[in-house]
Amino acid sequence: MEYMTIQDAADKWEISSRRIQVLCVEGRIPGAQKFGRQWAIPADTSKPQDARIKSGRYRKNTKTGDSNNGKA
Repeated sequence: MEYMTIQDAADKWEISSRRIQVLCVEGRIPGAQKFGRQWAIPADTSKPQDARIKSGRYRKNTKTGDSNNGKA
């Protein structure tokens, strides 16, 4: 199996190398393995999906029922 470095993945996926490190630590890149201080990412792995909320709406505060989290 072929592996790529964090920098290779950053160039391929067009995101920062630090973000790739965080994704590896969170376990969001399948097959990524840490060897000492470096990560090895399988070369055929695709970029993980963006997990941010895309609706543009904030969630309601469940304690007060408002959506501005108690701010005026």
